[in-house]
Amino acid sequence: MASHGGRGRSGGRPTLEEVAARAGVGRGTVSRVINGSPRVSDATRAAVEAAVAELGYVPNTAARALAANRTDAIALVVPEPETRFFAEPYFSDMLRGVGAELADTEMQLLLIFAGSDRERQRLAQYLAAHRVDGVLLVSVHADDPLPDLLAQLEIPAVISGPRSAAETLTSVDSDNYGGARSAVEHLLSRGRRRIAHITGRLDVYGAQRRADGYRDALRDAGHPTDELLIEPGDFTEEGGRRAMTLLLSRHPDLDAVFAGSDVMAAGARQVLREAGRRIPDDIALVGYDDSAIARHMDPPLTSVRQPIQEMGRAMIDLLLTDIADRRPPASRGLDRRQAVLPTELVVRASS
Repeated sequence: MASHGGRGRSGGRPTLEEVAARAGVGRGTVSRVINGSPRVSDATRAAVEAAVAELGYVPNTAARALAANRTDAIALVVPEPETRFFAEPYFSDMLRGVGAELADTEMQLLLIFAGSDRERQRLAQYLAAHRVDGVLLVSVHADDPLPDLLAQLEIPAVISGPRSAAETLTSVDSDNYGGARSAVEHLLSRGRRRIAHITGRLDVYGAQRRADGYRDALRDAGHPTDELLIEPGDFTEEGGRRAMTLLLSRHPDLDAVFAGSDVMAAGARQVLREAGRRIPDDIALVGYDDSAIARHMDPPLTSVRQPIQEMGRAMIDLLLTDIADRRPPASRGLDRRQAVLPTELVVRASS
């Protein structure tokens, strides 16, 4: 039997009807085979697959997605300025995890920044047009309107960390509270007693939980919290520098610092070095994220490892499950999952 060499009777791309004619079956049977339906006999499946191979037929995934009211696209939305995305390893690690999990699917990934009001308005219009099947929302602040918009539009969504303890959307997070406790308990075990904390932005629930873990670890060890040893940061290097400067001016006798991110720890280290404080001899330093920054600092930084790439993969798994469930969210009841992945303290020379 002569091969058509990838062209149909019209001389163009082979069609579903031509595959059906070659295999001697109906058009619906070919569609079921291509979509992996089990309701096809082995002999029929073999005949259709042979016809597909002979004709060089390629399924029109765009048309299939349109027929199923699908776009085969997922948006990774970052409600932060682009500069922060490229400055913080957290975001690139998350993107790697998401990309790895999507590699074996037909889904396209769109990266969308929404750090300004104008970008948010443009994103709201884009989402309202249902141009994506689902949304991953990374770095969510307590007052962010995007999660509520997604719920209103009934677009499947998963966020990286809940906005509060009463979160209603599906979320994936690391154990921020436990990670912070382990950092402070480690510093206490090394004989440190005047332990400062540079928080992340406190409108981010994860930063609040890290501060809670810091306070509770000190309290449980019999050390009442001195609020002057706590200084809010913003997850940036400059925020770490600014917070460390204020902490040293208020408490020149502090002997340890727990920073809410490795990036802030890098800023704090610069200030300590300029002040002539040796790490860890004079002041121990611990960060959070266990990013490449931690490994390359001098001395290498003790840091709480949160499994960021694993979080990205878990977010995709949950989102694809929600996308496959075509029921309206209201009919699913309160099936909202809150996945929390464990953290690990990685001890290095800075503490």
